Amino acid sequence: MTPELTALALAGLLQVVQYVLMSVPANLELGPGKTTSPRDPERLEKPLIEQVSTGTGRLFRALDNHFEGLILFTLAVVVVELSETGTRFTALCAWSYLAARVLYVPAYYFGWRPWRSLIWLVGFFATTLMLLSAITLELAL
Repeated sequence: MTPELTALALAGLLQVVQYVLMSVPANLELGPGKTTSPRDPERLEKPLIEQVSTGTGRLFRALDNHFEGLILFTLAVVVVELSETGTRFTALCAWSYLAARVLYVPAYYFGWRPWRSLIWLVGFFATTLMLLSAITLELAL
């Protein structure tokens, strides 16, 4: 498995860990009556994310943010893999993305400002650089 695919697989497992980190306290705070319900807006009063503690709400938002970032990162890995343009640079970018996403969870949970945003930027730029690297190498061939 290439370094980029390994980082992607680990990013997927991080998503699972984040889901557990969010769902366990959310279920404890809200109870099964709400978490197993169909969550119809007229029955809930307000969205579940607004009914949990600050920390659990932050874990919700960090999870949602990872879903968004993982889409672009997956696209970058697929482009690098299918175009066979993987290099040490793209591997470094992939690992940088993963490291940033791991750090992002406590940064969001503990409200590290401005570090949370800077950590997010590292992951975003690493993903962007992977795409640019693949395109540049493909155009050079």
